[in-house]
Amino acid sequence: MEDFSEFVGLSRPTVSKYFNDPSSVRKKTRDTIEEALKKSGFRPNIFAVNLNRRRSNIIGIVVPTSIDPFYMALTRRIELIANEAGFHAFVLSADGRADIEDNAIKTFKSMNVAGAIIAPLGSTARPKTLEQLGQSIPLVYVDSPLDETSAFVGTDNRQSFGLIVDYLCRSGEPPCYFGMPHVNTNALTRETAYLEAMARLGMEPHVLPVSEAASWDFEHFAFEEASRLLEKPADLKSRTILCANDRLAFGVLAAAWQKGLKIGHGNDYDLRVAGHDDHPLSQYACPPITTVAQNYDEIGRLAIQLLLHKLDEADHPAFGREQILLKSELMLRRSA
Repeated sequence: MEDFSEFVGLSRPTVSKYFNDPSSVRKKTRDTIEEALKKSGFRPNIFAVNLNRRRSNIIGIVVPTSIDPFYMALTRRIELIANEAGFHAFVLSADGRADIEDNAIKTFKSMNVAGAIIAPLGSTARPKTLEQLGQSIPLVYVDSPLDETSAFVGTDNRQSFGLIVDYLCRSGEPPCYFGMPHVNTNALTRETAYLEAMARLGMEPHVLPVSEAASWDFEHFAFEEASRLLEKPADLKSRTILCANDRLAFGVLAAAWQKGLKIGHGNDYDLRVAGHDDHPLSQYACPPITTVAQNYDEIGRLAIQLLLHKLDEADHPAFGREQILLKSELMLRRSA
């Protein structure tokens, strides 16, 4: 910074003021600095700059896995809006491991981030680390809340499962439920939502007995478990299978195909399979998967807007604890 200040012929405080907020210096000064930047190629170390600030312009994002299309779409939306608001968004993946999530949270704390958006691992997370971070900066949770009081933006699972359970019961045999591994709080929330929806309709629920393995490889998990369950189709209790998410449905479809079973709606088919989330590839599966669509873009937009709102109020002793639940839309396709 000192070398650049000498190069541009201005004092270091003036140059620092420009990098903190370009609009805070006169236009002539700003033009001089920007012309010097083009000639010199100088860029300040944003980490050093942010460490010296009372509040940085870095927003941290932690997701359970970076390869899931849901989290990819979510972070892309958050990054775009954050950049428009003058913030740098940094994304770290926990890769499904609590120790890596713990390190990501500690990394963001050392970077002096202004706030963070976190999709927690839930049952395997380190809540104390998150609670400590939340005492110093605003946090917004997405996909699955840490608890009932944390600021959260996500899908209303009771509404979405009520919607698809109602459809499946009206259009054929009531569904049995294929649950997801207990990798976050959605596992329990979605199973509960299924049970409540069946109870409202006066139907007997049936949760399929699947392994308790905590795996994020949902497709492989579902393929292995469904292959085992389909050895005795009578044990399914229903020819309709409702999966906790579409990635599980992919595995179930593959297992059924290997067993020579036909998936679809009507008397000519052996099974109906439905999912949840509207995964980008669900409409291209064979057959296309009936599901309920989460609004990926809206979750991302509302999460970053809520965090930016909290940052405007960061001087107050308590941050808001809003929880926003979005409705889902039924997507009728050939699998059910």
